[in-house]
Amino acid sequence: MNIRDYIGEGTEYDKKEALEAKRPKSWLKSVSAFANGKGGVLLFGVSDDDIPVGLKDAEGDAEIISETVKTRMDPVPDIGLSIRREIVDGEYRKFIVLHVYSGEETPYCYTGEGLHTAFIRIGNESVQAQAIDLKRLVLRGSHRTWDSLSSSYEASKFAFGRLHSAYLKRTGRRLQDKDFASFGLMDEKGYLTNAGVLLADDSPVRQSRIFCTRWQGLDKASHLLDAEGDREIEGSVIAQFLEGLEFIRRFNPKKWKKQSSGRVELWDYPERAIEECPVNAIVHRDYLELGSEVHIDVFDDRIEITSPGGMVSRKEIQKLDLMSIPSQRRNPIVADVFGRMDYMERRGSGFRKIYLEYHN
Repeated sequence: MNIRDYIGEGTEYDKKEALEAKRPKSWLKSVSAFANGKGGVLLFGVSDDDIPVGLKDAEGDAEIISETVKTRMDPVPDIGLSIRREIVDGEYRKFIVLHVYSGEETPYCYTGEGLHTAFIRIGNESVQAQAIDLKRLVLRGSHRTWDSLSSSYEASKFAFGRLHSAYLKRTGRRLQDKDFASFGLMDEKGYLTNAGVLLADDSPVRQSRIFCTRWQGLDKASHLLDAEGDREIEGSVIAQFLEGLEFIRRFNPKKWKKQSSGRVELWDYPERAIEECPVNAIVHRDYLELGSEVHIDVFDDRIEITSPGGMVSRKEIQKLDLMSIPSQRRNPIVADVFGRMDYMERRGSGFRKIYLEYHN
Protein backbone atom coordinates (compact mmCIF):
# COMPACT_ATOMS: atom_id res chain seq x y z
CA MET A 1 0.00 0.00 0.00
CA ASN A 2 1.38 3.44 -0.93
CA ILE A 3 0.81 6.84 0.64
CA ARG A 4 -2.02 7.76 -1.71
CA ASP A 5 -3.85 4.59 -0.72
CA TYR A 6 -3.78 5.69 2.93
CA ILE A 7 -5.09 9.11 2.00
CA GLY A 8 -8.04 7.55 0.23
CA GLU A 9 -9.05 5.29 3.12
CA GLY A 10 -11.59 7.65 4.74
CA THR A 11 -11.91 9.54 8.00
CA GLU A 12 -9.68 7.36 10.19
CA TYR A 13 -6.46 9.07 9.22
CA ASP A 14 -4.82 12.44 9.79
CA LYS A 15 -1.95 14.15 8.04
CA LYS A 16 0.89 16.55 8.78
CA GLU A 17 3.09 18.21 6.19
CA ALA A 18 5.98 18.20 8.65
CA LEU A 19 6.63 17.10 12.22
CA GLU A 20 6.04 19.96 14.67
CA ALA A 21 8.48 18.75 17.32
CA LYS A 22 8.03 21.88 19.46
CA ARG A 23 4.23 21.70 19.25
CA PRO A 24 3.57 18.01 20.03
CA LYS A 25 -0.07 18.63 21.00
CA SER A 26 -0.82 19.52 17.36
CA TRP A 27 -0.39 15.87 16.36
CA LEU A 28 -0.55 13.94 19.63
CA LYS A 29 -4.23 14.92 19.93
CA SER A 30 -4.85 12.64 16.95
CA VAL A 31 -2.83 9.87 18.59
CA SER A 32 -5.04 10.25 21.68
CA ALA A 33 -8.24 10.30 19.61
CA PHE A 34 -7.30 7.22 17.58
CA ALA A 35 -6.30 5.25 20.69
CA ASN A 36 -9.53 6.26 22.44
CA GLY A 37 -11.56 5.29 19.38
CA LYS A 38 -11.23 2.57 16.78
CA GLY A 39 -7.66 3.33 15.78
CA GLY A 40 -6.26 5.24 12.83
CA VAL A 41 -3.25 6.32 10.81
CA LEU A 42 -1.25 9.54 11.11
CA LEU A 43 0.76 10.48 7.99
CA PHE A 44 3.78 12.76 8.11
CA GLY A 45 4.90 14.32 4.84
CA VAL A 46 1.45 14.97 3.37
CA SER A 47 0.08 18.51 3.02
CA ASP A 48 -3.40 19.68 4.02
CA ASP A 49 -4.55 19.41 0.40
CA ASP A 50 -3.40 15.76 0.25
CA ILE A 51 -0.19 16.38 -1.72
CA PRO A 52 2.64 13.95 -0.77
CA VAL A 53 5.55 16.37 -0.26
CA GLY A 54 7.79 14.09 1.79
CA LEU A 55 10.06 14.75 4.80
CA LYS A 56 13.61 16.14 4.87
CA ASP A 57 14.78 13.95 7.79
CA ALA A 58 12.34 11.05 8.16
CA GLU A 59 14.71 8.99 10.30
CA GLY A 60 15.27 11.80 12.79
CA ASP A 61 11.57 12.64 12.87
CA ALA A 62 10.72 8.99 13.53
CA GLU A 63 12.95 8.97 16.62
CA ILE A 64 11.33 12.16 17.93
CA ILE A 65 7.83 10.76 17.32
CA SER A 66 8.60 7.52 19.14
CA GLU A 67 10.13 9.29 22.14
CA THR A 68 7.40 11.95 22.32
CA VAL A 69 4.63 9.36 22.33
CA LYS A 70 6.33 7.62 25.25
CA THR A 71 6.84 10.80 27.29
CA ARG A 72 3.72 12.81 26.46
CA MET A 73 0.99 10.14 26.37
CA ASP A 74 -0.56 8.56 29.46
CA PRO A 75 -0.95 5.65 29.22
CA VAL A 76 1.29 4.93 26.25
CA PRO A 77 -0.82 3.62 23.36
CA ASP A 78 0.06 0.72 21.11
CA ILE A 79 1.58 2.12 17.91
CA GLY A 80 3.32 0.97 14.77
CA LEU A 81 5.88 3.30 13.14
CA SER A 82 7.31 2.88 9.67
CA ILE A 83 9.18 4.97 7.09
CA ARG A 84 8.01 4.73 3.49
CA ARG A 85 10.23 5.63 0.52
CA GLU A 86 8.26 6.21 -2.63
CA ILE A 87 8.65 7.86 -6.01
CA VAL A 88 6.62 11.07 -6.32
CA ASP A 89 6.89 13.21 -9.47
CA GLY A 90 9.95 11.28 -10.58
CA GLU A 91 11.97 11.53 -7.34
CA TYR A 92 12.21 9.51 -4.12
CA ARG A 93 10.57 11.01 -1.08
CA LYS A 94 10.23 9.70 2.46
CA PHE A 95 7.12 9.56 4.59
CA ILE A 96 6.28 8.39 8.10
CA VAL A 97 3.23 6.21 8.67
CA LEU A 98 2.17 6.09 12.30
CA HIS A 99 -0.43 3.40 13.04
CA VAL A 100 -2.31 4.01 16.29
CA TYR A 101 -4.29 1.02 17.49
CA SER A 102 -7.53 1.10 19.45
CA GLY A 103 -6.72 0.67 23.14
CA GLU A 104 -8.43 -0.86 26.14
CA GLU A 105 -6.80 1.27 28.86
CA THR A 106 -8.80 4.39 28.06
CA PRO A 107 -8.71 7.31 28.39
CA TYR A 108 -5.43 7.90 26.56
CA CYS A 109 -4.41 11.46 27.41
CA TYR A 110 -1.97 14.05 26.12
CA THR A 111 0.21 15.40 28.94
CA GLY A 112 2.06 18.68 28.63
CA GLU A 113 1.83 22.39 29.49
CA GLY A 114 0.25 21.32 32.76
CA LEU A 115 -2.54 19.54 30.86
CA HIS A 116 -3.88 16.00 31.03
CA THR A 117 -6.33 15.94 28.15
CA ALA A 118 -8.16 13.17 26.29
CA PHE A 119 -9.29 13.57 22.71
CA ILE A 120 -11.86 11.74 20.60
CA ARG A 121 -12.50 11.55 16.88
CA ILE A 122 -15.52 13.32 15.40
CA GLY A 123 -15.62 13.07 11.62
CA ASN A 124 -12.23 14.20 10.32
CA GLU A 125 -11.28 16.09 13.48
CA SER A 126 -9.68 15.21 16.81
CA VAL A 127 -11.51 17.19 19.50
CA GLN A 128 -11.22 17.40 23.27
CA ALA A 129 -13.38 14.84 25.04
CA GLN A 130 -16.29 16.30 26.99
CA ALA A 131 -17.52 15.09 30.37
CA ILE A 132 -19.86 12.43 28.95
CA ASP A 133 -17.12 11.17 26.61
CA LEU A 134 -14.72 10.86 29.54
CA LYS A 135 -17.29 8.84 31.50
CA ARG A 136 -17.53 6.36 28.63
CA LEU A 137 -13.76 6.16 28.29
CA VAL A 138 -13.24 5.64 32.03
CA LEU A 139 -15.85 2.87 32.09
CA ARG A 140 -14.24 1.19 29.11
CA GLY A 141 -10.78 1.49 30.61
CA SER A 142 -11.94 -0.01 33.92
CA HIS A 143 -13.71 -2.84 32.07
CA ARG A 144 -17.02 -1.91 33.69
CA THR A 145 -20.41 -1.03 32.28
CA TRP A 146 -22.80 1.76 33.28
CA ASP A 147 -25.52 -0.66 34.34
CA SER A 148 -23.17 -2.41 36.80
CA LEU A 149 -22.38 0.76 38.78
CA SER A 150 -24.02 1.26 42.17
CA SER A 151 -26.55 4.08 42.40
CA SER A 152 -27.57 6.26 45.36
CA TYR A 153 -31.00 4.60 45.55
CA GLU A 154 -31.80 2.11 48.34
CA ALA A 155 -33.43 -1.06 47.01
CA SER A 156 -35.92 -1.17 49.91
CA LYS A 157 -37.54 2.07 48.78
CA PHE A 158 -38.57 0.82 45.33
CA ALA A 159 -41.21 -1.60 44.05
CA PHE A 160 -40.63 -4.13 41.27
CA GLY A 161 -44.16 -5.32 40.49
CA ARG A 162 -43.74 -5.38 36.71
CA LEU A 163 -40.48 -7.31 36.97
CA HIS A 164 -41.93 -9.85 39.42
CA SER A 165 -45.05 -10.35 37.26
CA ALA A 166 -43.14 -10.75 33.99
CA TYR A 167 -40.55 -13.05 35.55
CA LEU A 168 -43.21 -15.37 36.96
CA LYS A 169 -45.11 -15.45 33.69
CA ARG A 170 -42.06 -16.11 31.52
CA THR A 171 -40.07 -18.49 33.73
CA GLY A 172 -42.74 -20.14 35.87
CA ARG A 173 -40.95 -19.28 39.11
CA ARG A 174 -41.00 -16.36 41.51
CA LEU A 175 -38.19 -13.87 41.71
CA GLN A 176 -36.52 -14.11 45.14
CA ASP A 177 -34.89 -11.31 47.12
CA LYS A 178 -31.53 -13.07 46.81
CA ASP A 179 -31.88 -12.97 43.02
CA PHE A 180 -31.51 -9.19 43.03
CA ALA A 181 -27.95 -9.54 44.31
CA SER A 182 -27.04 -12.57 42.21
CA PHE A 183 -28.42 -10.96 39.03
CA GLY A 184 -26.42 -7.78 39.69
CA LEU A 185 -29.42 -5.54 40.42
CA MET A 186 -28.31 -4.66 43.95
CA ASP A 187 -24.93 -4.25 45.65
CA GLU A 188 -23.81 -5.68 49.00
CA LYS A 189 -24.84 -2.50 50.83
CA GLY A 190 -28.46 -2.71 49.69
CA TYR A 191 -28.22 -0.03 47.02
CA LEU A 192 -29.54 -0.61 43.52
CA THR A 193 -27.15 -0.76 40.63
CA ASN A 194 -28.12 1.30 37.59
CA ALA A 195 -29.58 -1.89 36.11
CA GLY A 196 -31.79 -2.27 39.18
CA VAL A 197 -32.91 1.35 38.90
CA LEU A 198 -33.94 0.82 35.28
CA LEU A 199 -36.09 -2.18 36.27
CA ALA A 200 -37.88 -0.43 39.17
CA ASP A 201 -41.58 0.36 38.64
CA ASP A 202 -41.04 4.09 39.14
CA SER A 203 -37.58 4.33 37.65
CA PRO A 204 -36.07 7.77 38.31
CA VAL A 205 -33.85 7.56 35.22
CA ARG A 206 -35.48 10.37 33.27
CA GLN A 207 -33.80 9.60 29.94
CA SER A 208 -35.18 6.06 30.09
CA ARG A 209 -38.31 6.64 28.02
CA ILE A 210 -39.90 5.55 24.76
CA PHE A 211 -41.73 7.95 22.46
CA CYS A 212 -44.17 6.07 20.20
CA THR A 213 -45.84 7.76 17.21
CA ARG A 214 -48.02 6.53 14.35
CA TRP A 215 -47.49 9.05 11.56
CA GLN A 216 -49.79 9.59 8.61
CA GLY A 217 -48.01 9.03 5.31
CA LEU A 218 -44.37 8.24 4.63
CA ASP A 219 -42.62 11.02 6.58
CA LYS A 220 -42.78 12.72 9.95
CA ALA A 221 -45.29 15.52 9.99
CA SER A 222 -44.50 19.00 11.24
CA HIS A 223 -46.70 18.72 14.36
CA LEU A 224 -48.48 16.08 16.40
CA LEU A 225 -51.90 16.76 14.86
CA ASP A 226 -50.66 14.91 11.78
CA ALA A 227 -50.14 11.75 13.84
CA GLU A 228 -52.82 9.06 14.20
CA GLY A 229 -51.58 8.03 17.64
CA ASP A 230 -48.79 8.80 20.07
CA ARG A 231 -47.65 7.69 23.47
CA GLU A 232 -44.83 8.41 25.92
CA ILE A 233 -43.83 5.41 28.04
CA GLU A 234 -41.64 5.65 31.14
CA GLY A 235 -40.96 3.70 34.32
CA SER A 236 -39.58 0.15 34.37
CA VAL A 237 -37.84 -0.90 31.16
CA ILE A 238 -39.91 -4.10 31.36
CA ALA A 239 -43.09 -2.02 31.14
CA GLN A 240 -41.54 0.09 28.39
CA PHE A 241 -40.82 -2.99 26.31
CA LEU A 242 -44.25 -4.58 26.76
CA GLU A 243 -46.20 -1.37 26.18
CA GLY A 244 -44.01 -0.37 23.24
CA LEU A 245 -44.58 -3.81 21.74
CA GLU A 246 -48.33 -3.41 22.18
CA PHE A 247 -48.18 -0.03 20.41
CA ILE A 248 -46.47 -1.60 17.38
CA ARG A 249 -48.93 -4.47 17.29
CA ARG A 250 -51.83 -2.01 17.09
CA PHE A 251 -50.52 -0.95 13.70
CA ASN A 252 -49.40 -4.33 12.36
CA PRO A 253 -52.14 -5.25 9.87
CA LYS A 254 -53.01 -8.92 9.58
CA LYS A 255 -54.33 -10.78 6.55
CA TRP A 256 -55.10 -14.42 6.02
CA LYS A 257 -55.37 -16.99 3.27
CA LYS A 258 -56.86 -20.45 3.03
CA GLN A 259 -54.69 -23.50 2.68
CA SER A 260 -55.50 -27.21 2.66
CA SER A 261 -54.46 -27.41 6.30
CA GLY A 262 -56.64 -24.46 7.31
CA ARG A 263 -56.39 -20.68 7.57
CA VAL A 264 -52.94 -19.07 7.70
CA GLU A 265 -52.56 -15.61 9.21
CA LEU A 266 -50.12 -13.22 7.58
CA TRP A 267 -48.77 -10.17 9.44
CA ASP A 268 -47.27 -7.18 7.62
CA TYR A 269 -44.32 -7.29 10.02
CA PRO A 270 -43.01 -10.64 11.30
CA GLU A 271 -43.81 -11.16 14.96
CA ARG A 272 -40.19 -12.06 15.72
CA ALA A 273 -38.96 -8.78 14.24
CA ILE A 274 -41.33 -6.57 16.19
CA GLU A 275 -40.28 -8.31 19.41
CA GLU A 276 -36.52 -8.37 18.79
CA CYS A 277 -36.09 -4.76 17.64
CA PRO A 278 -37.68 -2.91 20.61
CA VAL A 279 -35.93 -5.07 23.20
CA ASN A 280 -32.57 -4.45 21.54
CA ALA A 281 -33.28 -0.71 21.45
CA ILE A 282 -33.90 -0.72 25.22
CA VAL A 283 -31.19 -3.14 26.32
CA HIS A 284 -28.34 -1.83 24.16
CA ARG A 285 -29.04 1.91 24.28
CA ASP A 286 -26.53 4.36 25.75
CA TYR A 287 -28.06 5.60 29.00
CA LEU A 288 -25.25 8.13 29.46
CA GLU A 289 -26.81 10.24 26.71
CA LEU A 290 -29.03 12.61 28.64
CA GLY A 291 -31.99 14.24 26.91
CA SER A 292 -32.44 11.33 24.51
CA GLU A 293 -34.99 8.56 24.25
CA VAL A 294 -35.86 5.48 22.26
CA HIS A 295 -38.26 6.37 19.45
CA ILE A 296 -40.73 4.04 17.73
CA ASP A 297 -42.10 5.68 14.58
CA VAL A 298 -44.71 3.83 12.55
CA PHE A 299 -45.25 5.06 8.97
CA ASP A 300 -47.53 3.78 6.21
CA ASP A 301 -44.76 1.67 4.69
CA ARG A 302 -42.28 0.97 7.51
CA ILE A 303 -41.44 1.07 11.21
CA GLU A 304 -38.35 2.94 12.40
CA ILE A 305 -36.91 2.24 15.85
CA THR A 306 -34.17 4.61 16.99
CA SER A 307 -31.93 3.97 19.98
CA PRO A 308 -29.29 6.39 21.37
CA GLY A 309 -25.70 5.21 20.98
CA GLY A 310 -23.64 3.60 18.24
CA MET A 311 -22.30 0.08 17.97
CA VAL A 312 -20.68 -1.20 21.19
CA SER A 313 -17.65 -2.33 19.18
CA ARG A 314 -17.31 1.24 17.77
CA LYS A 315 -17.46 -0.26 14.27
CA GLU A 316 -19.73 0.95 11.49
CA ILE A 317 -22.78 -1.26 10.98
CA GLN A 318 -22.43 -0.81 7.21
CA LYS A 319 -19.13 -2.70 7.31
CA LEU A 320 -20.49 -5.70 9.24
CA ASP A 321 -22.20 -8.88 8.11
CA LEU A 322 -25.69 -8.74 9.65
CA MET A 323 -25.86 -12.52 9.60
CA SER A 324 -22.88 -12.93 11.93
CA ILE A 325 -22.60 -9.90 14.21
CA PRO A 326 -20.88 -10.97 17.46
CA SER A 327 -22.78 -10.50 20.71
CA GLN A 328 -21.48 -7.41 22.55
CA ARG A 329 -23.71 -5.86 25.18
CA ARG A 330 -23.56 -2.28 26.35
CA ASN A 331 -25.72 -3.12 29.39
CA PRO A 332 -24.99 -6.81 30.08
CA ILE A 333 -26.91 -7.00 33.39
CA VAL A 334 -30.12 -5.64 31.85
CA ALA A 335 -29.56 -7.91 28.84
CA ASP A 336 -29.14 -10.92 31.15
CA VAL A 337 -32.47 -10.24 32.90
CA PHE A 338 -34.30 -9.92 29.57
CA GLY A 339 -32.52 -13.04 28.36
CA ARG A 340 -33.58 -15.05 31.42
CA MET A 341 -37.19 -14.23 30.55
CA ASP A 342 -36.61 -15.20 26.91
CA TYR A 343 -37.48 -11.72 25.69
CA MET A 344 -34.29 -11.55 23.65
CA GLU A 345 -31.59 -13.71 22.13
CA ARG A 346 -28.68 -14.49 24.47
CA ARG A 347 -26.33 -15.65 21.72
CA GLY A 348 -26.15 -12.63 19.46
CA SER A 349 -28.39 -14.12 16.75
CA GLY A 350 -31.18 -11.54 16.88
CA PHE A 351 -30.34 -9.85 13.57
CA ARG A 352 -30.07 -13.23 11.87
CA LYS A 353 -33.49 -14.31 13.10
CA ILE A 354 -35.08 -11.03 11.96
CA TYR A 355 -33.50 -11.40 8.53
CA LEU A 356 -34.64 -15.00 8.15
CA GLU A 357 -38.21 -14.13 9.26
CA TYR A 358 -38.39 -11.55 6.44
CA HIS A 359 -36.79 -13.97 4.00
CA ASN A 360 -39.43 -16.58 4.80
